[in-house]
Amino acid sequence: MKVHLIAIGGSIMHNLALALAEKGYQVTGSDDHIYEPALSRLQEKGLLPEVLGWHPEKITKKLDMVILGMHAKPDNPELLKSKELGIKVLSFPEFIFNQSKNKKRVVIAGSHGKTSVTGMVMHALKKNNRDFDYAVGSSIPGFENSVRLSNAPIIIIEGDEYLSSPIDPRPKFMWYQPQVALINGIAWDHINVFPTYEIYKEQFVNFIKSMKTGMELIFNAYDKESADLALKFGTHLMLRPVSMPAYKIINGRTIVNIENYDFPVAVFGKHNLQNLAGAQKICEALGLPVRDFWNAVSDYTGAGKRLEKISNEKNIIAFRDFAHAPSKVRATVQAVKEQFPNQKLVAILELHTFSSLNKDFIKEYSGALADAETAMVYVDNEALKAKGGDAYDQQQIRQAFNREDLMFFDQKEILEKALKTYIDSQNTLLFMSSGNFGGIDISGMINDQ
Repeated sequence: MKVHLIAIGGSIMHNLALALAEKGYQVTGSDDHIYEPALSRLQEKGLLPEVLGWHPEKITKKLDMVILGMHAKPDNPELLKSKELGIKVLSFPEFIFNQSKNKKRVVIAGSHGKTSVTGMVMHALKKNNRDFDYAVGSSIPGFENSVRLSNAPIIIIEGDEYLSSPIDPRPKFMWYQPQVALINGIAWDHINVFPTYEIYKEQFVNFIKSMKTGMELIFNAYDKESADLALKFGTHLMLRPVSMPAYKIINGRTIVNIENYDFPVAVFGKHNLQNLAGAQKICEALGLPVRDFWNAVSDYTGAGKRLEKISNEKNIIAFRDFAHAPSKVRATVQAVKEQFPNQKLVAILELHTFSSLNKDFIKEYSGALADAETAMVYVDNEALKAKGGDAYDQQQIRQAFNREDLMFFDQKEILEKALKTYIDSQNTLLFMSSGNFGGIDISGMINDQ
């Protein structure tokens, strides 16, 4: 099978390329920009394009298929050539579905926690020697790639509500037709595609309706929107609510109580405990006993950049998190404050996504940093220009976050200088962004003190 990937350098696309090469496919690809770690990983397997850019001459009738990544545009020269030659062009989710038609498909959906829950399920199944495939949007500890395609009877899929491809505006999760699904929470996101909350919410209604009668839908009972939609539109399904497990925090370690047994876990925060409870329901649907699940996840430390500890010094506590949407920021700040109540929390948020840099959306962050003693917001002006946004000033940010003492930075040098004054044993530092704070070496700055 000869397959060409347009936009091979993307996070999920380069992992797909690696998975297909391992499966024995002949894989080629193109992209106009390829960054680390994709560059090194593709190069190591001999899959890195020799020359960056789009090269329609790579598209010939010898190809069995072209897979189109989101980074490409509808007028991509290679895409146009593929159409001209009548070569089959698939989006990533369409290809994953085609590869899993004969498998039990598990889809983890929701505005937040998708990657975390998917990683928890994968970790528990692996530790219990279950065979499964997967497609997840981030690196998971213990797994070399984020995509695996084999003859396994099950596939675990992170079900994104974003567009399937530049020429297919359907949400990715509409392709998968799961036998087991989880909706972990709903909070408005991706305003460049879903300009109102009602339009965004409708995508989850469609997802529920797309599931076949008798399939299993797990939903977060603590999230009103998820529960309301499941109960209203999921009457044809087996509905399984997820509740918050009982827990306690002893010496900075969270201990969950299940069926009168205590299970220490490495992750923390109410949102992560809800994620674990959802993951347990999924594993139960796959035949894994409850206690086997909780024993397995005791050492799960989280997906990449999900409350990832970045401090090496024992007396310095610092975390990095992918949180960027308002609900994620709020939950992450609350989690860290609850886990380290005797420390002063310094929360640093970078506004980096299209939604977070939109002045009509930013008011959704009101109160999101309230639990931090010190709150900082950073905007990279280069990212702002690239997304077509207008510059912010400190008062606009303070008003949006409803916090008069909030510190605002739009120059990384000034931010870095300010941060260094807070690196001590009295403070817990929490860095939240889907970007990289203008290229500041946060880990180096923390650990060089």
